Amino acid sequence: MDLYEVFSGSSLDVIAEEGLSGDEEDLKEKHEKVEEEVNRDLPTKEAFVVVPGMREAREVSSTFQRFSVDTDDSLRFEPFIPSSDEDGTTSAVCADDVFEEHTESEDKVNIIRTKLEGKVAEMENFTGHLEEIFLTVEENFGRREQHLEQHYNDVLQTLSQRYDERTAALGEEKKMKLETLYNKLLDCGRMLDASKDLIETAQELYRTEDKRLFLQSVMPTMKRIEEFAKEKPGLTLATPLEFETPLADLSDVKTLMDSINIVPAPSAPVINPQVANSATQTSLRVCWSLFSDDTVEFYELYYRPVLEDAAAVDCAEAPDVCKVNETHCWVEDLHPNAQYEFWVTATNTTGISPASEKAVYMTVPSPPVIRERGCSSCPEAALIRWESGNTNPVESYTVDLSETGTDEEGGVTESIVAVPTCECLIQLQPGRQYLISVRAVNIGGPSNKSEPICISTTGTVFHLLQDTAHPCLSLSEDGFSMFYGDEELPISAMTFDDNTFARCAAVLGDLIPVRGRRYWEVAVEEATEYRIGVAYEDTQRNSYLGGTDSSWCMRHVLTPSRRKYDFLPN
Repeated sequence: MDLYEVFSGSSLDVIAEEGLSGDEEDLKEKHEKVEEEVNRDLPTKEAFVVVPGMREAREVSSTFQRFSVDTDDSLRFEPFIPSSDEDGTTSAVCADDVFEEHTESEDKVNIIRTKLEGKVAEMENFTGHLEEIFLTVEENFGRREQHLEQHYNDVLQTLSQRYDERTAALGEEKKMKLETLYNKLLDCGRMLDASKDLIETAQELYRTEDKRLFLQSVMPTMKRIEEFAKEKPGLTLATPLEFETPLADLSDVKTLMDSINIVPAPSAPVINPQVANSATQTSLRVCWSLFSDDTVEFYELYYRPVLEDAAAVDCAEAPDVCKVNETHCWVEDLHPNAQYEFWVTATNTTGISPASEKAVYMTVPSPPVIRERGCSSCPEAALIRWESGNTNPVESYTVDLSETGTDEEGGVTESIVAVPTCECLIQLQPGRQYLISVRAVNIGGPSNKSEPICISTTGTVFHLLQDTAHPCLSLSEDGFSMFYGDEELPISAMTFDDNTFARCAAVLGDLIPVRGRRYWEVAVEEATEYRIGVAYEDTQRNSYLGGTDSSWCMRHVLTPSRRKYDFLPN
């Protein structure tokens, strides 16, 4: 059985900074400035000397590095000229002891600082809560004051209207009484004029000396006097002098006075859209607002998962409910990268408001899963591929990397944000090792980090692609080795597709991330004939490697007398 194994051909070496070239006076001035700055910024930190291990015998004029560790900043290196004892050697043991003591002290300071930061965060949260309560009290007081003022104005307006109506009624009654009395006075005047006229006529008739004229006039006069005497003048008043005092109907005023203590039912709240970084994998912060003139005792927040199937929506279970007193709520026990619809109602002593419009919120995604077989690297860069692992859309990804073997190991030294797809090409430094993890991001915020992958830039690492392998070949689980089966398969038992080599038993490796010079060391078994080389991604699958211009390879052939190597196609 033939064995092919691919591995990196580079090795990790110790990097030391060689002596700086330049004038010694300039170097001393720079050193003095650096020491002054370090002593000013970090008065309690001491300088340490890095001693090149395993290379004491090498006589070089090297300028090693002074470094200081600060709790708030990353590791900072600055040029430093080492001091020597009388015999010209540097005391590494003393430096190591001081470094250990300094590290212990710094760890204690970090612990104390972490506790203080936690206390400060708790106090800030409590202060923020008090501020929210203060604002709520102010808003409620303003609404109550406005409510009382409105009722006061309504009562005054109603009383003023009743006063105007009563005054107008009294005026009409007065006018009617005066008109009745005036008509009665006119009737009395007419009767007095008629009586006076009869009296004067009778007197004139009595004084006349003409008998004949007397006899002619006395009878009509007597008849008029008799008729006037029959009339009975009305000597009673046609209208009473007193004004009516009707009962005042102030029922509406009483209703208004009673309604001062009755708070109207609130209007429908307005639920706010989701803001960035307002969620975790299992919780959400939902906010809403209300009209300023509404008084509310509590809110009820309803929520349920968003279901795409209309039939499933009709059969959905009753929504969950949260009862809160503020215009925001943290909803917990949710699913990662899930969509939920929320709506809210407001309640006071009078009743419940209509429900708000529904709003959709999202929890943060689940951590992505890095595909180790899909990742490749070279001394200058690495190509990282991963799977989202989320059913709902993800806005972007963030790639975090930290260099191992340094004091900052485990901390994020660099982040690449807004990666739109599930792969990212990262520029790296040669001869280093990195821990790389990925986070998925949506409107709710970033997910937790994925399981990290260790990437080394001491050589070129890539995997063999299973989907390009000839059916007679088998690949190892790590993707670095290939095996040729002991038994020959008939062509009828082989399965080919468009990406599989059909004419020769070959397999392609993954693409190299960036351009550059590369070499690989390949381990093969004895007495094996093989071809190994490089090819374009779209090289023909029905031809031999090196048979066209799309691939280049070295062919190894065993002859009875020697090993023969050819380089194809030219």
